[in-house]
Amino acid sequence: MPSGPVTGLALRRTAPRLRIGPRERTDRGGRFLIPLVAILGLTSIYPTLYSVYMSFFDWNWGERFNFIGLDNYIELFGSERFQTALVNTFAFAIGAVGVELVLGLGLALVVNRLGRGAGTIRTLLLVPLMVSGIIVSVIWKILLDPTVGIVNYGLKALGFGSVGFLGDPGLAMASIIMIDTWWQTAFIFIVLSAGLQALPEEPLEAAEVDGAGALQRLRYITLPLLKPVFLVVLMFRTIDCLKVFAIIFGTTGGGPLTTTESVQVLAYRIAFKQQNMSLSMTMMVIFSAIVLAVVVFYQLVGARREVEL
Repeated sequence: MPSGPVTGLALRRTAPRLRIGPRERTDRGGRFLIPLVAILGLTSIYPTLYSVYMSFFDWNWGERFNFIGLDNYIELFGSERFQTALVNTFAFAIGAVGVELVLGLGLALVVNRLGRGAGTIRTLLLVPLMVSGIIVSVIWKILLDPTVGIVNYGLKALGFGSVGFLGDPGLAMASIIMIDTWWQTAFIFIVLSAGLQALPEEPLEAAEVDGAGALQRLRYITLPLLKPVFLVVLMFRTIDCLKVFAIIFGTTGGGPLTTTESVQVLAYRIAFKQQNMSLSMTMMVIFSAIVLAVVVFYQLVGARREVEL
């Protein structure tokens, strides 16, 4: 054994190295998920399970609290109003997502071709997304007002009569879809714009050299390459539109009659106007299962596409 002091080099040579195995790394990483799981459990999982539990009772926010089994489900499945609300909700979702997808793709294709000014246009298009849904509904309710609204003022100046956009049963749903299109098209635009910028240039350049026109390149190269992005956008926007509440509640309130009443608006009325909280919870349980089925459908479509690739 050496009598002199042990140098740092000798320590580095003789000190054992601490090695962390894969399982230990996984265990340590899992600890960071505990706060997230706890928050998710308190804010999402517990309310969902509580709603399922309460759907088997008759509760009116007060002393009435009786177990009734499946009576709430039977009542809703036989309710014409609930069926109408489901049809209205899906009609709104299909119409809004379809229009927004076409406009968002068109804007993304045009803006991505621009050089100077593209960043400014992207910023301006994002402005509506910064406004909350209830504020959007109030703004458009004033703009479309048949008496003082600027839209009807412009129509009268052009020689047309006043139009009750939100009061006409034949126009109310289309008007709400138009409002949502103004509000949310920017989301689809920005996602598709990012997807277009990430596409490889080689296939497009090769097609152009082979004589393919702009429409042919769009149909056979750009759109197929954008399918994964389309799927993500469709899934998020469909879920968001199925949950529509603010712009309907703030503009028509579900009217005229029940032509624009969505499931969320109907559930609100049953809970807070009719004081039937358990029936409202039952409605949300059924509707959540429907939305979950839509998500699973999108996931299956995406998985099938990955298998094809």
